[in-house]
Amino acid sequence: MEKIASFTIDHTRLLRGIYVSRKDFLQGSEVITTFDIRMKEPNREPAVSQGALHTIEHLAATFLRNHPEWKDRIIYWGPMGCCTGNYLLVKGDLTSADIAPLIKETFEFIVGFDGEIPGANAHDCGNYTLNNLPMAKWEARKYLIEVLNVLTPANLNYPE
Repeated sequence: MEKIASFTIDHTRLLRGIYVSRKDFLQGSEVITTFDIRMKEPNREPAVSQGALHTIEHLAATFLRNHPEWKDRIIYWGPMGCCTGNYLLVKGDLTSADIAPLIKETFEFIVGFDGEIPGANAHDCGNYTLNNLPMAKWEARKYLIEVLNVLTPANLNYPE
């Protein structure tokens, strides 16, 4: 079998950032852009805990799907299996720089969130007890301060 595109990225050099993972072209001219929202340097720092990542998923997905400007373009937000970040799928032929302000706004929302985690109950979620709001906020703050607030081209383009 052919190696999929995400397994061809040099993870030994990959930094935290926002990357275009792929672009899928649907019938006509519609494009779906998949973004790699990388919160951790793979294999070089501890992954995000499952509870924190699950909480980030609930908060980010809810925020993005309710965003006044972006909600109609958001297709999916979900965690990577390696627990080093998330994938965001958006309608449109977009760049990392195009969505950087939205990602910053999303993580500011997570950092400032207090209250009941949306969908974190037995009726709405398949594993609602696997949530950790304090750690989600800690991870979001770290990513916001150390990466999103100081983005450089190296944080917006995969290593060559």
